[in-house]
Amino acid sequence: MQLSERHREYWRRNLRITAVLLAIWFLVTFVPIYFARSLNEITFLGWPLAFYMGAQGALIVYVIIIGYYARVMNRLDREYGVSEDR
Repeated sequence: MQLSERHREYWRRNLRITAVLLAIWFLVTFVPIYFARSLNEITFLGWPLAFYMGAQGALIVYVIIIGYYARVMNRLDREYGVSEDR
């Protein structure tokens, strides 16, 4: 099946959104671990910052990423006419 230019544009935008969100996921997941010793010198709500980021902060960011992706992809699907909503 040949993809039209409109389909290619849809997938380019989809992949760009996915790549940016995966980069954010990577930063939130692995950067605090790498800098954990220096982050532990800072406290947040009475806990070392690296611990808080691992226990709560990362989870909050993950939920935000999921919500943002769902909202943006619904809008993109409607814009390109591939929405499942009728």
